[in-house]
Amino acid sequence: MLAGGASSRFGSDKALAQFDGKPLLARLCAMLSEVAPPVAIIGDGKKYGAVGVTCIQDQWPGEGPLGGIITALDDSARNSATAGAPGTWNLIISCDMPFLTRDWLTFLVQRALASGHDVVVPESRYGLEPLCACWRTDASATLRQAFDGGTRKVSEAMKQLRVEILDETHWKRFDSAARLFWNMNTPADYEQARQWMEAERA
Repeated sequence: MLAGGASSRFGSDKALAQFDGKPLLARLCAMLSEVAPPVAIIGDGKKYGAVGVTCIQDQWPGEGPLGGIITALDDSARNSATAGAPGTWNLIISCDMPFLTRDWLTFLVQRALASGHDVVVPESRYGLEPLCACWRTDASATLRQAFDGGTRKVSEAMKQLRVEILDETHWKRFDSAARLFWNMNTPADYEQARQWMEAERA
């Protein structure tokens, strides 16, 4: 779970924005724990420790999500070595996507487990969605090389990897409301998300 963004347009830490009395970060971590445990947060433990999930400090705070992804993969590699078993795949998502579903993430994980690629990523009408994707642990070295070369855009670094793209034919059945990859960037987005959730419960 990537939670290290500055939230500059949001005005406060969007990872801690409340939905049904619970921080969005906590809601998403609970979902991930059912789909692909164990869960870890890439972010400041002082800010997110109360969620009750292991927090891992981003190796390059403030440098964008690519550094967070590399941090996650490096940690996965260390844990796999300690456990004596390879941790081949990692589901990595951003903390600001309130309409992700358990069914979709389960499908994404299953697709990755059967894939021979380095990344399995959905593509929406806005382009690739690399902050809701599965990444092979050993992709870290290639991503690190791109990062050290000055690349900060995730989609640019992905050009060095074998990428399996899941288009609308794969994810549309999980997204009847067209909100699956919708993310919050501003207070107005947050209010819109709350209104949509309240309407769904009505």
